[in-house]
Amino acid sequence: MPTVEFEGHVFNVDEDGFIDDFKNWNEAWVRYVKQQEGIEELTDEHWKVIKVLQDYYKKNGIAPMVRILSKVTGYSLKKIYELFPSGPGKGACKMAGLPKPTGCV
Repeated sequence: MPTVEFEGHVFNVDEDGFIDDFKNWNEAWVRYVKQQEGIEELTDEHWKVIKVLQDYYKKNGIAPMVRILSKVTGYSLKKIYELFPSGPGKGACKMAGLPKPTGCV
């Protein structure tokens, strides 16, 4: 399994760069993905999306559908793409430490 080293942390990742286990998520991982995504600054809006994704995952074992993410956060799909340029699956779920969502390309 490939690894990523960042800020003194070593993360096991899958072939698409998603962290191997949600339990290994920490804020260093967030900073790493932020850098990879080209996001300059994380705002409260970013953190709201991250926390909603994580809470849903903890309860259901999967990432929410985009429609649910949009409804719970109150953000339009356009807004979510502004926050996470590579999208809710590839960018937001990766940053939140979730596995790659099914159907995500």
